Amino acid sequence: MKKLLTVMLAFLMLVGCSTTNNGGTNTDSKHIEDLELQFVPSKDADVIITGTKNLPELLQAALAEEGYTVDEINVTVGNSYDATGEAMAAGTVDVGWLPGGTYALYSDETEVILTCTRNGLSNDSENPADWNGEENKTLKDGPQVGFYRSLIYAAPTEKGKALAEKVNNGEALTWEELDAATWAVQKTSSSAGYIYPTLWLMENYDKKISDLSNVVLLDSGYGTAFAQAAAEQVDIIVCYADGRNDYEASWNIPVTEADETGKAGLGREVSIWEELNVIGVTDGIYNDTVAVSKAVEEVYNEEFITALQNAIIAVINTEEGKAIFDVYSHTGYVVAKDSDYDGARAALELVK
Repeated sequence: MKKLLTVMLAFLMLVGCSTTNNGGTNTDSKHIEDLELQFVPSKDADVIITGTKNLPELLQAALAEEGYTVDEINVTVGNSYDATGEAMAAGTVDVGWLPGGTYALYSDETEVILTCTRNGLSNDSENPADWNGEENKTLKDGPQVGFYRSLIYAAPTEKGKALAEKVNNGEALTWEELDAATWAVQKTSSSAGYIYPTLWLMENYDKKISDLSNVVLLDSGYGTAFAQAAAEQVDIIVCYADGRNDYEASWNIPVTEADETGKAGLGREVSIWEELNVIGVTDGIYNDTVAVSKAVEEVYNEEFITALQNAIIAVINTEEGKAIFDVYSHTGYVVAKDSDYDGARAALELVK
């Protein structure tokens, strides 16, 4: 009997050890069948999919360290910013990478868990002329920052060149000149592609994008905006401040070819820094979010949110993880709270 009790006690101790955290690995695993991740199309969809192809494997491993077994992780790109927000609201997407403006619009249906950090640019001047020309080429070598700016760019059309010339000569643009141009903008929930350019117009001209006479509303991301600028189909585009860095190579590649990231060639001969001139600089925009859907009980709970925060931070702190999130220029993540985006909500209300 004593021998039997000893064996049973050893067995119970072994079982007990298997459900405790030992050496940083939690083996009391919780099971999730699949996790749906989605990015907004602020870059070309195929570039995002290619750049994040190893994310599922890395995130599965990191979540396992937090005690969660996830059978399958899928990464997709939304057709538009609003499409990702709507999918999260419906519960068909569990985790989304949302710009601040999009999160503000869908914050009743989603919950922010992380804010990205990024390398600041070598230039942060509020004078648009300081951004123009090869000598003012922006580099992504600044300190870690929690914000970015949107820029208003003049395309190399006749009207665009006239606007750029005035700005580079230190002259102020008139509302009539801007209104005569054709603008390409993103959907209304895009921080850099709509909200903050609207705020810029309000601050400088007491007008909004909706007051402009010639607006092309894009729903396929910034790649389309740069393509239309290169093809001289529009006079003005709006984009985040390091947009020219992202399209520098493809700007001068023949349209029948693509750059090393898969971006289609845009067929221009002159440098993007000379041809795509900045004519306006917005205020700072709070950085992008990682948010979870409130409609999915498996992810919208304190225990899983903490595990996911830890897992994503762990991934980006690896060399492979840094390469993955470089597709969005994200260099780190910090824990966030909903009130961090009160400013984005206020901006959204002003735009409305």
